[in-house]
Amino acid sequence: MRRSRTVDRELVHRVSVAEVLLTDVRPCGADRFEAAACWPRSHPTFPRGRDDRHSPLVLVETLRQLGIYVPLTHYGVAPGARFLITDLGFAVDPAAEPRAGFGASEITCRVAVDEVRRGGSGAVRGLRMRVRFLAGEVMFGRAWGGSRFLGEREYATLRKAGAAARGAASSAAPGGSAADGGTLPGARTGVLSGARGGGVRPAHAALDVGSPGDVVLGLEGGALVLDPADPWHPFLFDHGSDHVPGMALIEAARQAAAVRSGGALLRPVSGELRALRFTEHAPFARVECAVYAGTGVFRFRQGGSHTAVGVLRYRR
Repeated sequence: MRRSRTVDRELVHRVSVAEVLLTDVRPCGADRFEAAACWPRSHPTFPRGRDDRHSPLVLVETLRQLGIYVPLTHYGVAPGARFLITDLGFAVDPAAEPRAGFGASEITCRVAVDEVRRGGSGAVRGLRMRVRFLAGEVMFGRAWGGSRFLGEREYATLRKAGAAARGAASSAAPGGSAADGGTLPGARTGVLSGARGGGVRPAHAALDVGSPGDVVLGLEGGALVLDPADPWHPFLFDHGSDHVPGMALIEAARQAAAVRSGGALLRPVSGELRALRFTEHAPFARVECAVYAGTGVFRFRQGGSHTAVGVLRYRR
């Protein structure tokens, strides 16, 4: 397996070469692949833990990159296709996880593709992927997910229909009340840049992120809202998108669990997210999160409807 340079950035939908994690992907049987990934010791967005373990969201990002690279290079999906995540999940074994060594960790990914769906023309329209992650010969994590592939015209039709539905839902939705109000532990007062009517943000240190620019939550009327401090964030918003990407949603959910637990739940060991519809950049989506012992259950609400739901689990 080649580990000396990354795959082409365009094949994982990244603008910055520094954010490309894959270095090689090779077929090893029908719908089976082996991939090499390089996880940097110091990732600016997802810092390693105090015991030098990598953030589990780096594992999720590796799944995302594989979910783009493999369909583009091995299933004939057109380069201009729109990739839509339907759901994703991950699980790591804290006892087996690699510690970040000098420079980077060399990770092997064993990939299985199934439930390949084709249209009338035979073109692949969607699939599911399961990935096992190994450091050396030791398996320490798993990830899985599904995706759909749409042409530009089909995508535009879907977005137009969604906009009409959002308008109807917004007209019927009650306004002004916080979905999950109350005093928020771990928050500090500060002006929300560009926020509607001003507001506050959680302190970045309480969320286990490297800088204030990594905070993706705001506080509005006692509710958590998806309002990134840096809309041009180099990782979460590496390239332009007409909706909030899945990685930003899962990080917002993680930060919401940190806030709701008063900083007790920071590093999930497993989780799932299911996308019900597009989450738009505006108006800000509410992030509803309830914490039960070592579990955070979350929902994103926008325009009177839920756009994504899921759960994060933590080691107790």
